[in-house]
Amino acid sequence: MIGVKNADDALKIIDDQKIKYIRLWFTDVLGVLKGMTITRSEIEHVFKHGQGFDGSSIEGFVRIEESDLMAHPDLSTFAIFPWSINGEKIACVFCDIKTPHGEPYAGDTRYVLKRMVERLKTDGYTAFMGPEMEYFYFKNSTSTEVVDKGGYFDYSTVEETTHLRKAAVGALEDIGIPVECSHHEVAPSQHEIDLKYQDALRMADYAMMYRLVVKEQALSRGYYATFMPKPVFGENGSGMHVHQSLFKDSKNAFYDAADEHHLSDLAKRYIAGILVHVKELCLVTNQWVNSYKRLVPGYEAPVYISWGRRNRSSLVRVPMYQLGRESATRIELRSPDPACNPYLAFAVMLAAGYEGVKNGYPLPDAVEENIFEMDDRQLKRRKIDTLPGSLMEALNLFRKSDLMRETLGDHIFDKLVDNKTIEWNHFRLAVTDYEIKNYLPTL
Repeated sequence: MIGVKNADDALKIIDDQKIKYIRLWFTDVLGVLKGMTITRSEIEHVFKHGQGFDGSSIEGFVRIEESDLMAHPDLSTFAIFPWSINGEKIACVFCDIKTPHGEPYAGDTRYVLKRMVERLKTDGYTAFMGPEMEYFYFKNSTSTEVVDKGGYFDYSTVEETTHLRKAAVGALEDIGIPVECSHHEVAPSQHEIDLKYQDALRMADYAMMYRLVVKEQALSRGYYATFMPKPVFGENGSGMHVHQSLFKDSKNAFYDAADEHHLSDLAKRYIAGILVHVKELCLVTNQWVNSYKRLVPGYEAPVYISWGRRNRSSLVRVPMYQLGRESATRIELRSPDPACNPYLAFAVMLAAGYEGVKNGYPLPDAVEENIFEMDDRQLKRRKIDTLPGSLMEALNLFRKSDLMRETLGDHIFDKLVDNKTIEWNHFRLAVTDYEIKNYLPTL
């Protein structure tokens, strides 16, 4: 993203680039990008006073009787679309949602993360995130017909999905979002683009832009990209492994040269916090019924609550230390999926980890064996618990969590509970193809 310091700088870019329309963006409680378009003639007023809108129909926002809200552009997120729309250049900017009185709105999910970031900042820490977001390309949005038959790290200059992925990478870089690498993932037609790590709030904005760009670039070429966690039976689902670290005084607080594994005590307590609270936060990081079709053994999705250094069957992995790269010391949480709300997901991960830091949670021993090959007796002996097996199980654990309520605030906490209860009830009432195939012929 270009980002600007003030309204005058933004207006100069808008006029120099002959931009007629500016898209104001915000995100609902489920992580769906919302927005409205204003013209050049209105932007000066909006930069100064914000843009009013009716929030009563936005998922997780206000009731009808208190629906007036204001979208205030965060100019540090200002960017220009790398493609034109109907021949016109379009700019975009993420907004903070406030009440008409200028107070932060409790239903603004971006504000939840900003509040968590400020809490860490008060103690001298800056949080950095680096999500690896996987997704699928399909022929269209109504089927799961794949576009390629490739596998992990396969590469072909003539493969259509290679061109689709490269177009997305190019568009992201044109916007100003730095990309580290991209590659084919394990399943047919499954891909991944990795962004260079950023501070938590900026990375959440980037994640929202990432999903939009990948989808738009695919649609412009007649294909469909989806971040659905488990779209194809028998194939790996799409995850969002989140690399994370805390810095203090411009130094990585997770690094300790004296430790055998170069992990500081703070990093170990942070990992312990994640492990203790991960079941409570699953409703946020894995928020859909379909999310729990991915979180099963055998498809590279970690379901066992453990940590390890080289072990990709562990829930939390600590990438191996590289000499001279102290700043890269980090932990990787492997359970989230890319269909979450990144603002809320990053906030609850940071809250869980920092709860371990504050309260000195002890870190259990690392597990370096392949957990997928352990039987129930071995798992019990090693005291390895599992993630929730369904949305309802995750919902019940979330409901009881004081940490989640404190982190998200009463408004968003209650809205999530209401929304996910409805989703689960709809799923319970649905008659699936599995039931028709297996029960109708015999019952």
